[in-house]
Amino acid sequence: MKKSIFILLAVIGFLGCKNDTKTEVNLEENRSKSYDQNDGYITMKGEFLYYADAAVFQTQNEIYGVVVDENMHRLNNQVKPFKKEATDMVPVTIRVRKFEKPENEEGWPYRVEIKDILKVEKPNSNKEDVIKLAN
Repeated sequence: MKKSIFILLAVIGFLGCKNDTKTEVNLEENRSKSYDQNDGYITMKGEFLYYADAAVFQTQNEIYGVVVDENMHRLNNQVKPFKKEATDMVPVTIRVRKFEKPENEEGWPYRVEIKDILKVEKPNSNKEDVIKLAN
């Protein structure tokens, strides 16, 4: 009788064990969750470029015009140390307000207004998607 109870408890113990799997923690996702999600801003990761009087933000799927304001100039100052040439794009993570451009203006269909700078990264020096022309 004691053997059968012991075997029954052992079987219940084995069946009751969970298969715990560790999940990776996405720091960017957690960082963005610390903000009020009802503020209308979105977190975007992409590459930033400010050249002359225009700013561009490029994600994997879309290109956006950037509103030139104080926050854009702050971001530009943070990416300058990572640029080798004036036309280099630098990876950034920013919180933005996304909206459609006015109909009477040229440019990309959407614009972003930078509200918060979350992260500025060093560009990948091994990336070979740039074509340079020799003189």
